[in-house]
Amino acid sequence: MRTSRLQLLAAAGVAVASLALTACQDGTGTRDEGASASQPVASAPSGASSQAPEESPSGSGGNGSTANGSTGSGGDASGSGDSGSKGSSAGTSGGSDDAPATFNPCNGANTSVTAAPVSRPVNHMLITVKNTGAKNCDLTYYPVLRFDEMQWVPQPVEDSKPQAVVTLAPGESAYAGVLLSAADGSGSGGTTGKKLTVGFQARTPNSDGGPAAIPSLPAKGVYYDSSLTVTYWQSSMDDALAY
Repeated sequence: MRTSRLQLLAAAGVAVASLALTACQDGTGTRDEGASASQPVASAPSGASSQAPEESPSGSGGNGSTANGSTGSGGDASGSGDSGSKGSSAGTSGGSDDAPATFNPCNGANTSVTAAPVSRPVNHMLITVKNTGAKNCDLTYYPVLRFDEMQWVPQPVEDSKPQAVVTLAPGESAYAGVLLSAADGSGSGGTTGKKLTVGFQARTPNSDGGPAAIPSLPAKGVYYDSSLTVTYWQSSMDDALAY
């Protein structure tokens, strides 16, 4: 009997051992396996979140590069533009024309001047300028005429403009013809002048060429009207009276 009870206990122990082994093999221990399997699943979000910052710096870096590039190119263009302007200004300043150093204007200080009416052509007067100085002098443009207190300036005959400035050596003379009044009476405001002032121009039009001259007029004076015009300075008397 005792032997049979021992056998039964031994058989029961084997059965318990078998049941424990079966419990380990039928999946009831998957809690530990599930915990270990969840680790790689948790690593995926970590990997995804690490990619976002890489994209963000890349995008912002591109924008920053573009802005810097624009600023840089703008600065270069501005710099080159400034340099060009300075160069252009310097070129313009250095390219200005200067009058010849030998220019010496004829005027009332180095010439003698006469003014006399002529019979042909009618209503004309001849102005003669003679160089009384010791060196050459230059007559530019045309004489600026003024009778008495006249408030207007007689205009030049443009067709009489010579090709070059008239230069007088000491003792030489030059001429200018004056149309005093219209032969057909078409002029207006006719009056008689008692005093004539002859002005001289310098290197530029209407500039002051020095002292004026006051030549003598006939005692009865000189009649003129709104037709009053004057030629440019001429080397020849005939040329001066041709207009």
